[in-house]
Amino acid sequence: MKKNMNILLAGVGGQGTILTSKILSNGFLQQGYDVKMAEIHGMAQRGGSVTTQIRVGDQIFSPVIEKGQADIIVAFEKSEALRWLDYLKPDGILIVNDYMIEPFTVSLGISPYPYTFLNEYSQKIKHLHVFNAFKTAQDLGNAKSMNVVLLGAIVKYLQLDMIDWPSVIQDQLPEKHVAINMKAFHAGYQQ
Repeated sequence: MKKNMNILLAGVGGQGTILTSKILSNGFLQQGYDVKMAEIHGMAQRGGSVTTQIRVGDQIFSPVIEKGQADIIVAFEKSEALRWLDYLKPDGILIVNDYMIEPFTVSLGISPYPYTFLNEYSQKIKHLHVFNAFKTAQDLGNAKSMNVVLLGAIVKYLQLDMIDWPSVIQDQLPEKHVAINMKAFHAGYQQ
């Protein structure tokens, strides 16, 4: 792992953004890194925008990531990628779950959904990885494990193999959910 790393996860309430951040943070803590995490809930925990910012390294003083400083952004819902794109470093990694949850402003006809933004930005983003983590989790038998599919992709693209992820996942989840989430983790790592 490089000296310091900034990770921004963005999604919609109920997608497991915060749980994924806790698993990531605990993995880093297990390796002896200094970790700071901040979570921001939107208008409603379920259905509103939720972001977490994780900063990890030898010595971290603040959990806040400034614009243009995120090494990786993981969008649990694809329009959230557009909302937070200004935070990505020029050589940063953008992982996008190709899954749509229509925001209330779109439902009310106040604003359009940005359907084509991935096409528009694909040439501007050096490391763009788009896949449908929801479908991957659904195909495994539990759509709720979508967040752990995305966790597997994060571990792969940030090359975080030095951490014992199975034990971290097992520590963070009830026993009855560990097996399916381990399958989800490995499926995400294959993306």
